[in-house]
Amino acid sequence: MDGPLETRELAQFLAVADELHFGRAAARLGIAQPALSKTVKRLERRLGVVLFERSSRAVTLAPAGQVLAQEARRALAAVEAAARRTRRADAGDPHLVLAMKPGGDAGLLPAVLAACEREPCSLPVRVVFQTDRVGALRDGRADAALMYSPAEDLTGLDAEPLLTAPLMAVLPAAHPLAARASLRTADLRDENVQPRQGPSTDPPAASLTELLQLVALGRLVALVPRFVTTPLRHDLASVPVTDAEPVTLLLAWPAHSTSPALAALARAAGAASGRAG
Repeated sequence: MDGPLETRELAQFLAVADELHFGRAAARLGIAQPALSKTVKRLERRLGVVLFERSSRAVTLAPAGQVLAQEARRALAAVEAAARRTRRADAGDPHLVLAMKPGGDAGLLPAVLAACEREPCSLPVRVVFQTDRVGALRDGRADAALMYSPAEDLTGLDAEPLLTAPLMAVLPAAHPLAARASLRTADLRDENVQPRQGPSTDPPAASLTELLQLVALGRLVALVPRFVTTPLRHDLASVPVTDAEPVTLLLAWPAHSTSPALAALARAAGAASGRAG
């Protein structure tokens, strides 16, 4: 290969990969189609691979193109994230951005922020509420996030585990299963369980409050970590699901970070969770 790949080349390649049509991709980029075709051919020549299978009727991604599309998205996201974090570091009020879902801190956040203030090299922490916390970390909108394992994809991230709790089934208090001391997933096979596959803190509702309202109305049974069920409204009941994988609340951040302020936040989170445990 002659020289490193350029972000401009990757962005143009991805436009074609998304559109699977050189004309539409060129219009989307605001460039001439011949120039776009030349860029793709140059990429293929430099990499020594075929990126697109072309025919008179269609353009499709070749196997090598599928790999490059995945890698290019990650690379461009990393570049954009670096730019955002660099601008934030040079702002008049340097700070860290912590992303979380409303109510998704298991009550730990006040202790974490208080401990962070006592850490050397710490920076003020601004909390933002995000549904897509992984995306916010990868594109630089956030420096750290409160997330859950195994529900969320931690690829490319480092993490500090904070709390681990069993998975609970939340049901209407009058539900026949609500009086049970414990449940197994098979006991819920006839229920409208949300989420349908595995534990998650991203319910089919805008907030935990809305999710619990749907449970109270008998529309569904929710599977959530125990630490989001305390306290629980009087018309609901929670029962542990003994054969479900426990859920871990963790603080996550981009892998290989060298930020002293981020390291201070991670230490503070670990200390706060230790006291809570």
